[in-house]
Amino acid sequence: MQKIIISGCNGHMGRVVADICATDPQVEVVAGIDILGQPNPNFPVFSSPAACDVEADAVIDFSHPSALAPLLEMCQARNLPVVLATTGYDQQQLEAISEAATHIPVFRSANMSLGVNVLLDLVKKAASVLGLDYDVEIVERHHHRKVDAPSGTALMIADAAASALPYEPEYVYDRHNVRQPRGPHEIGISAVRGGTIVGDHTVIFAGRDEVIELSHHAASREVFASGAVRAAKFLTGVQAPGLYDMSYLV
Repeated sequence: MQKIIISGCNGHMGRVVADICATDPQVEVVAGIDILGQPNPNFPVFSSPAACDVEADAVIDFSHPSALAPLLEMCQARNLPVVLATTGYDQQQLEAISEAATHIPVFRSANMSLGVNVLLDLVKKAASVLGLDYDVEIVERHHHRKVDAPSGTALMIADAAASALPYEPEYVYDRHNVRQPRGPHEIGISAVRGGTIVGDHTVIFAGRDEVIELSHHAASREVFASGAVRAAKFLTGVQAPGLYDMSYLV
């Protein structure tokens, strides 16, 4: 049985991960990390990574970007593989993640859903075929508690399209001050926040007299939690340090 530590165990996603693990005979949550140290009846909870001394096979992180540095420090000191499912990292943090991946296995994805990662492949195919003749727009919708915008998944989708387009696109996030026609090399990214929307992403390819849309709708947070647990299982079988993503699971 694989032993898991959940960073952010008392948050919305942390609790869902714990529920998923409770029904999976292959994994066991042996500890949690939460800044407030609130107790959990099923496993010990520590207020910081440094305080967590429980033996484990991997860490799943659904916490906050501010928790990254001490978490990476702990994982490297203990040679623990880590699944980073938190979004909103800045460039300096992304560089720290890449550095950590030279020492330990690190699995990072802005979206742990297998369906979203299939969508990325479809977006690449559409962009390579449609090329210059279609405008690309991305609309993402999330619940009103989400802080970062656009979502990490929206940026993943934009990067997937950009990798297959025959030009270097410009990402445009806000048009309200723009008084000019849309440029031919733009990828527009729009964010909607409201209610309890778990996560919706739509990619629009708008051409002359026709529109193609590719969409993904998440009905619950379980799709992300299940993907993270699957990633943790994958990491426990990885021997070499490196930066891994959902392409290894799809």
